Amino acid sequence: MFRLWITSLQLCEVFVSSIVHLIYAFYIFSTALAGDLSQALNDWFFKPNFNLGFKDENKISTVAHDLPPIVLIHGIFGFGKGRLGGLSYFAGAEKKDDRVFVPDLGSLTSIHDRSRELFYYLKGGRVDYGEEHSKACGHSQYGRIYEKGHYPEWDDDHPIHFVGHSTGAQVVRLLQQMLADKAFEGHENTSENWVLSITSLSGAFNGTTRTYLDGMQAEDGMSIKPMTLLQICRLGVLVYDWLDIPYLKDYYNFGFNHFNISWKKVGIRGLYDLVMGNTGPFASGDWILPDLTIQGSMILNSRINTFPNTFYFSYATKRTMKIMGITVPSSILGIHPLFFIRVLQMSQWRHPPDATPPYKGYRDEDWWDNDGALNTISMTHPRLPTEHPNQLVVKDSDCQPLQPGIWYYKIVEGDHILFIVNRERAGIQFDLIYDSIFERCRKHAFRKTPPTLPNHTL
Repeated sequence: MFRLWITSLQLCEVFVSSIVHLIYAFYIFSTALAGDLSQALNDWFFKPNFNLGFKDENKISTVAHDLPPIVLIHGIFGFGKGRLGGLSYFAGAEKKDDRVFVPDLGSLTSIHDRSRELFYYLKGGRVDYGEEHSKACGHSQYGRIYEKGHYPEWDDDHPIHFVGHSTGAQVVRLLQQMLADKAFEGHENTSENWVLSITSLSGAFNGTTRTYLDGMQAEDGMSIKPMTLLQICRLGVLVYDWLDIPYLKDYYNFGFNHFNISWKKVGIRGLYDLVMGNTGPFASGDWILPDLTIQGSMILNSRINTFPNTFYFSYATKRTMKIMGITVPSSILGIHPLFFIRVLQMSQWRHPPDATPPYKGYRDEDWWDNDGALNTISMTHPRLPTEHPNQLVVKDSDCQPLQPGIWYYKIVEGDHILFIVNRERAGIQFDLIYDSIFERCRKHAFRKTPPTLPNHTL
């Protein structure tokens, strides 16, 4: 009887915790969107003659159409241009340059699937997820058709600058590896040199302990615990996609269309199989959270290189400090009110003693500094299972002139959403960061000599 009572208390605790976290997630997202919405309404009704938050003198003119475009890649639960009523995931940063693309990729789909989608968004054609991968994960091999790519001339002589937030940074890294591996059928001339530079904003290079707090199994980094927040989110996403309401899907899409889980195709029996975990993205593991565990990130990183002709820069965010050797949130007012809980939880993370550590030499204390979503150690540069060339930047002069093939990184005080969605919270830091990114792309990250072609010498 006593055990039954304890079990009931544990179930109630899990339920209440899940509801609180759902409210927390909704509150963060809705308040952030409200900031941009009020900005949009103000622009609509009052039509100011100046660009709020973006001075004309700071805008980099790119009238010459031969300049490489800059592509901004959103993170988990993110969205591209045209979603959510036209709101900007990057809080209008795309207005700082005349040649910027903001693609809309799957918000919960795997790093692999998003990388494939990004290629065809730029080059054009029908998205091909790969025959082997599609069969293994139980979804269609082909997806959305881009009648005309946003940058069809993309090649060695017309490379691209990429800026990725959170999981968006890993998406670009995997895409570059696929280009090097010539992994796109019908495009045998691809190479890693199609990518001129990669800039990461709070990039998810080495996973995050938050996945385990939210419900991923620390033992394997792939499966979901039975009674967790993630289970509730999983059911919500499956029902949303199964209902397949066109208006809602046009407004916001999780990106699982290629799994064909609409009621029109699978019926009631299909919904049952989805909920029971027999089919769908959560059954096959072809979604974003397994890629965000430490184990999943190590699997990805083991096949992705840092290339000698590409420029790499990373901004790692941190909202913790040490007091008498204890890691605690560094601010109350400087952290979103409900993000404070996550910063605190992650700063106290302990790997389960009965679970095998994710890698040899793992220490909990290395992962305590965080921004509420990712651990700071994960965001600086790819380091697991092999550390890539890197250099800490304190002053900009530390990395001038820029050298390709090295991950230059800065530690920035801020939480995970400081430089996206609602720029009002970031203040002047927002402009300083993005101004430096766009200036670096236009003035410092370029190849002085053309790449050597096969059977040719310079």
